[in-house]
Amino acid sequence: MATDKELSSFLEGVERRAFKHAVYTVRNEESALDIVQEAMIKLAEKYGDKPAAELPMLFQRILQNTILDFFRREKVRNTWVSLFSNITPSNSQDDDSFDLLESYAAEDGTEASESSADKIEREQVLNIIDEEIKKLPARQREAFLMRYWEDMDVAETAAAMGCSEGSVKTHCSRATHALAVTLKAKGIHL
Repeated sequence: MATDKELSSFLEGVERRAFKHAVYTVRNEESALDIVQEAMIKLAEKYGDKPAAELPMLFQRILQNTILDFFRREKVRNTWVSLFSNITPSNSQDDDSFDLLESYAAEDGTEASESSADKIEREQVLNIIDEEIKKLPARQREAFLMRYWEDMDVAETAAAMGCSEGSVKTHCSRATHALAVTLKAKGIHL
């Protein structure tokens, strides 16, 4: 179990890198600060009793989930703002024939403006990618997910996998090459 000093030391060491990651992702310093603080609080409250070696992976997962939560909240907020910003006094009528849904127009480039066919196609592509990742050998899949999904650096991934940094690089290279070949064969070009 991590001591308070180990937890504090870990959070101090990861703070700057987590903030840069959050700023890069959400493109807003104030929101990034909130995200990092929330992730640190969640780690301390819920996982402070875990061994110090597990803290980096737990924190990365918490940080990623907190960023996703931020985007979900923003999406809901933006939907309501755009919904009500499209309603102007000239659109409204005093009688009961006014329909809120008829006045709503989705913004181009948003998921709401995406056609059903595009949504289905995107979902199918994501399912194919997911299936191909599952087909990778265990060590390649593990290295790939830690490096590119968990956004861990090579040293953290090597420590988590119990192997050398060179092995991590080799596993990641083989995984990305295998995925590129199989996805290209299925007509998916990323």
